Amino acid sequence: MALVCALTNEVPEAPVISPSSGAVFEKRVIEKYIMENGCDPISGKDLKEEELIEIKTPAVVKPKPPSATSIPATLKTMQDEWDALMIHSFTQRQQLQTTRQELSHALYQHDAACRVIARLKKELTAAREALATLKPQSGIAPILKVEPAIASEAGGAPQMEQAGMNPEVIQKLQDKATVLTQERKKRGRTVPEELVTLEQVKSFLTVASHPGLHSASVPGILALDINSADHSKILTGGNDKNATVFNKDTEQVVAILKGHTKKITQVIYHPKEDTVITGSPDMNIRIWHVPTTQTQVLLRCHDGPVTGLSLHPTGDYLLSTSSDKHWAFSDIHTGRLLTKVIDTAEVGLTTAQFHPDGLIFGTGTVDSQVKIWDLKEQSNVANFPGHTGPISAISFSENGYYLATAADDACVKLWDLRKLKNFKTIQLDDGYEVKDLCFDQSGTYLAIAGTDVR
Repeated sequence: MALVCALTNEVPEAPVISPSSGAVFEKRVIEKYIMENGCDPISGKDLKEEELIEIKTPAVVKPKPPSATSIPATLKTMQDEWDALMIHSFTQRQQLQTTRQELSHALYQHDAACRVIARLKKELTAAREALATLKPQSGIAPILKVEPAIASEAGGAPQMEQAGMNPEVIQKLQDKATVLTQERKKRGRTVPEELVTLEQVKSFLTVASHPGLHSASVPGILALDINSADHSKILTGGNDKNATVFNKDTEQVVAILKGHTKKITQVIYHPKEDTVITGSPDMNIRIWHVPTTQTQVLLRCHDGPVTGLSLHPTGDYLLSTSSDKHWAFSDIHTGRLLTKVIDTAEVGLTTAQFHPDGLIFGTGTVDSQVKIWDLKEQSNVANFPGHTGPISAISFSENGYYLATAADDACVKLWDLRKLKNFKTIQLDDGYEVKDLCFDQSGTYLAIAGTDVR
């Protein structure tokens, strides 16, 4: 029910009630009336302003006066609304652009933070590896680095001076060969009873996998050797320029050997000493002392990448080949280069392997030749042609009768060293690359490692 002023007959903005007549008035109107007449306009009785009683009511909302009462007024209203909509749309586009810029900046900061975190993690991993391999500096054997004595003819690169094959060294090689030949004759050609059967070989399964031996940022293991005296110790060479000694029984890294400036492609675990040998395209051969992770001897026998290493049965001498067309024979304890011989065809050498008796050895060349050399005479005594492409691997059988060779022609050839001829060729799939070959101790099985990851 709406209140109506008794004088103006309109809804009052500030309603008051007279205690004399009980009528409702507009406050400003009744106050003016009392000022002039001094009485209640309805009852006529005396009335003062102080006696008026204010009524608490909600604020009166007056109806909006009609505006669009004509076509021009309607058009103006619509124009005003359109303008307001355009201004609002412009403001929204500005806010969207600002938000996009802020989001882009935030994403850039997030990406930068992720890169920093990744770099810090990499540095942390490297620091942990360095800390794990850190050894006390006291008692470490000094590096035996033989300083070059002569300069190379082609460009002045330093070379080691050849000490020569003296009678003492030759006699030592001959004595070891005699002992090995006698032992081989005692064993005869009988197959060991404990040798696994073909069915057992086919049933071999992977029992463990160890992916964390080398850097994850530069992955790849390029060479591997097992300690023949302790089969739990494994040596690997990687793309990350490091060699790792790993104990497969305890699943612990024994040592990480750092020093090469390029990837390590050749590794040998010494069978009688806690020593390993590594070769690299950085033209260096390093002999490491595993407990201290230090380089004991640094051999610089070649002017090109080292492509092959083979340890003599005495355990004192090392055969190495290189793309510089030479093979070298060095003393691993004194660091002396005993002899260095250029290939007869003056082509790069790709691999090397000692015969089991240590008096002859084989080399592979980039022009598909397999060559047999007499170590004492330092001369080429036999050649085995037949492959196409660079020779990738060679392996002598333990009894010394057979030689297996592989090249980039996707085939493996078996040679009889007594008759100097090829008696079997194993043709593999087209494009197959043989990375390595190895006879087992009995000479019964030949392992082939290649690009099919088997």
